[in-house]
Amino acid sequence: MTMNYSAAKLAPFALLDEPNLTFAAGDARATDVHPLRGLARFGPYTSAAFKPYTPRLRIATISPTNGWIKVGDLMRTLIGPHEPGDRKEYVPRYPGFERVFGIPLVAASPASHIKWANDVSALGSSGPLEVRLFAAMSDALRRLALVRDQFDVVVVYLPDAWAPALRTQTFDGHDALKALGAQLGIPTQVINDRVFSFPYKASLAWRLSIALYVKAGGIPWKLAPLEGVPAGTAYIGLAYALRGDPQTAHYVTCCSQVFDMDGGGMQFVAFEARDRVQDVEEARRNPFLSRDDMRAVLARSLHLYQARNGGELPRRLVIHKTTAFKQEELDGALDALAGVAEVECVEINSRSTWRGVWLIESPEANSPSKPSGYPVPRGTVLIRSGTSALLWVSGNAPEVSTSGDYYQGKKSIPRPLVLTRHAGGGPLETTGLEALALTKMDWNNDALYDPVPVTIRYSQRLARTIANVPDLPGNSYPYRLFM
Repeated sequence: MTMNYSAAKLAPFALLDEPNLTFAAGDARATDVHPLRGLARFGPYTSAAFKPYTPRLRIATISPTNGWIKVGDLMRTLIGPHEPGDRKEYVPRYPGFERVFGIPLVAASPASHIKWANDVSALGSSGPLEVRLFAAMSDALRRLALVRDQFDVVVVYLPDAWAPALRTQTFDGHDALKALGAQLGIPTQVINDRVFSFPYKASLAWRLSIALYVKAGGIPWKLAPLEGVPAGTAYIGLAYALRGDPQTAHYVTCCSQVFDMDGGGMQFVAFEARDRVQDVEEARRNPFLSRDDMRAVLARSLHLYQARNGGELPRRLVIHKTTAFKQEELDGALDALAGVAEVECVEINSRSTWRGVWLIESPEANSPSKPSGYPVPRGTVLIRSGTSALLWVSGNAPEVSTSGDYYQGKKSIPRPLVLTRHAGGGPLETTGLEALALTKMDWNNDALYDPVPVTIRYSQRLARTIANVPDLPGNSYPYRLFM
């Protein structure tokens, strides 16, 4: 049997440039594709605006008594410089907190430090361990709220020995702490025992220092303008979670965030869907909102955007979620966004079965190509149809390496994201470029990129918190309170 293999060829691919980040607002030259290198060279985006209002970044602490000295020592490691010990082709030298961010890192006033008992069973007054821990966290944060003007961020040490109280079938200590902090407007940085034994001090310092700066209200970097993306574009990420007992839950909790086109303006909207889910099993497989609920949540998101932009509507709005858009969701989106000129609804699937191997020229005469020792380049886009494309956000990124090729994680053959556009128009390469750029906007780590765009990552994080903390009010919150 003969086969016409030419008929099975894949469509041509495109290779997108690594998106630039911008630092030190006001300096047009302060751009770099590498987040840490850009910080070291230019300082953070808000370096000029942040210092007059926060001349020192003051750290409050909550810790068991036997962890008190370790937490203090950890904070002091962020003050001085460190040479990279891992990922040396990617991680630059850490110059020290003040050299990077332009302000010193200091301990807050004595009233801003709270010591807990060493044994979790000694916390609170009565009840199971998780109840005691929740009572202790609530009491500590409410005490700190009384001296809120004396600190900027709270570092909370939750030792591994407290694991039986930190996570049960009905309680998640980390999410409960974040929810308590969000309601009081207090940003928290949770640490566990692993941080004290982590051997690579430069990587640790980069991660913690960026997180603390963001939680104090700073912006380390934003996206530089993207080619082909019109001014006035904004992004929303949607995620859903069934709240309550999975066997009986009938309401879908939805959250979204609003991002300006440069990746700023990260605001969460926590929304409790009101319409009853008719098919709970289907909702577990593919959560979705009714037309009325989609209209309501996007109307709130649009209001947040207008509040940040002098009442102006976005010129273009891109909505991301990980599952397909139902027709009633599309109808609700168009209802709420009737005043927006362009609306694009994009499904982003990170669990595709696709794989790719990058072929390079072979030195052997009888073999025109051979597999490269590195994966498909990051930014590779392969168009599947007029509404769908594959996008490799994980892959080879030599632009950020000091020694040529660089594959973040160095594990397995990366799978691409599957982008499916359910509404909107324009080149799919532009849709891919936006998704690629938004993978660089997670300020909660020191990596070059996240496996999914920040619109997806952040909305998933809040959805999880909402599901685990039923009494979290359905308000809007800055993302830094949930980092």
